Order: sequence, then structure tokens, then C-alpha cells
Amino acid sequence: MAHGRADLVVTPMNDSFVDFDMLGTVDPVSLELTKPSLYSLTVWEGRKQRALSGQRQAMDWVVLRNRLATTEARNRKRLEDRLNALAKRVGFRIGPGLRDRVIYRELFPFGLTIADLSPQVRPVPVSLQHLAARQELRALMHSLGLSAYSGETMLAAQ
Repeated sequence: MAHGRADLVVTPMNDSFVDFDMLGTVDPVSLELTKPSLYSLTVWEGRKQRALSGQRQAMDWVVLRNRLATTEARNRKRLEDRLNALAKRVGFRIGPGLRDRVIYRELFPFGLTIADLSPQVRPVPVSLQHLAARQELRALMHSLGLSAYSGETMLAAQ
């Protein structure tokens, strides 16, 4: 029901075929996309509900690859290819993901995110990795259409 009412659906997924399996099924030998899976069908049903209820604005569905490794791998490229094929087939956008960064784990015990850092709030020393993480978050917020919020908040943190 929530999918039928949502203007924006954001689906984070780890960079693995284990997570991809909820979105689409691949042939185990060729790794070719065979069909959409459970969650893709759930979003499809939500879109149908939305259309039947007369809502004019289409649902925006964004899939984000989460906890990306810093190194390139053959599996990562295979997954990216299948994700692009599925995006065309079931109609989602692929947004910028967030890398697996130590800063996220460092801030967690304080109940903070990278967006919470400011000149007044600095529980850990700031490094270039913090700036890179902040830029990733800006790109993510912008891709979701939340750039006004992210720009205002994130600029205060510089």
C-alpha cells in the first residue's frame, strides 16, 4: 500500500548478486537477466495502484548501490551491467551510491551522520575522507531531488 502512495521509492542494495536477487533473477550460467523478482513486482503493483487512483505524478524509483568497495572487481562490473538492464526493463533510476567508509562507522556510536558534522560538532578529527563522504552524500541528495536541503545543511558543515 505504501508503494502505491509514494512519490519516491529509494531502494538501497549492497553491491552483490545476493541483494540483486530481490530485484531481478539472472541465469546462473550466463548471468543474463531472466525476469524481475519479488521487490520489482511489488513496486510495479504500487505503480498500478497509483495510476488507478488517478494520481498524475508517476512514482520515481531510485536504486542506490550501497557500501561500494573502493576497488574495482569483475563481479562489480557484472552486477552493474545486470542492474542497467533491469533498470530499463522495470523503470528505475540508478542513483549514486555510498562507498564503504570508516567515517560512517566512526560517527555511528555518537548517533551522528556525515551531514551532522559542523565546526561545533566534531567528535572525530576531520580528514579528506570526511570531505569525500560529504560529497557523496551531496550527490545522493541531489539525485533524489533534495539538493536544497542538502546544500543548506552540508554547507554549514564546512
